[in-house]
Order: sequence, then structure tokens, then C-alpha cells
Amino acid sequence: MDVASDPDDEALSWEGDDESRRRESRRPSVDRSGTAAGGTDADTPVTSAGDDEPHGLGTASLVLVGVLGGVYLLYTVGWLIGGIRLKQLANLIVADAMYVPWLVLAVAAPALWFLVCWMLTRHHPVWQRMLVLVAGAVLLIPWPFVMMGALGS
Repeated sequence: MDVASDPDDEALSWEGDDESRRRESRRPSVDRSGTAAGGTDADTPVTSAGDDEPHGLGTASLVLVGVLGGVYLLYTVGWLIGGIRLKQLANLIVADAMYVPWLVLAVAAPALWFLVCWMLTRHHPVWQRMLVLVAGAVLLIPWPFVMMGALGS
């Protein structure tokens, strides 16, 4: 019985494992300083092709993004409720043609901030992305809802 045809060995390998092993064996090994093994400090650092790929978010970052996403969703609802409650008072000062477009922008602002922040900070460190998201959570507080509440005064 040939070892390569052993069904137990086949169950422990994935198709394409041989190709990835061959690619790894052709790559020079890299020590902690980033230079090729056996090389001097004057050698240029060796990097793999996978270094250009973005790294995933850690567990704490994902939890914080989820919490802030929920806050932004609540802000959207808060701007909608507060804006509708404020509409009667605003009609004394401005016409509906002026009020409604700004209400729509106010309701969309939290979602737009989250989306734009997510897209523009893709290649930045995670702490910068979190800082911009937290800054948006402070700047976009739905003041009409906070001041009047859901029932109004």
C-alpha cells in the first residue's frame, strides 16, 4: 500500500496544498529585522506579496464598530423623530420647501458619516478609523430629539 494513496492522509490535506508548499519553499526566509536569512543589514527587506492586503479588524475593533453602527442607527431614528416633532415649530419661521430638504439631510447624515468614514479610512490604522467614528458620534447628536424627546414639551 502506497503512503500517498492512504485515505487518512488524503483526509488531512486540502486540494492545492502542494502548490502553496512549493510557493513557500521558493520564498526566502525572513528574520525579525525584515532582511533575508543569511543576508546582511545592507540587503533590502524582503516582503511577501500578501503584505499589501489589508489586515482584518480585531475582535475589540469589530465590537466597537458594531456599537457605533448601532449608535448611528439610533441617531438616524432620533433625527427623524426630533425633526418631525420640530416641524410644527419650524413652520412658524420657514416654509416646508426649506425645511424638508434639510430634514432629509439631517436624517441621512449619520449613515453618510459612517459610510464615508468607512470608505476613506480603509488604508489608515484602525485607531484613526475609530477616532473618526467616535468624533461623528459626538458631532451628530440629534439635538431636536434630545431637547424635546419623543413626546415633546
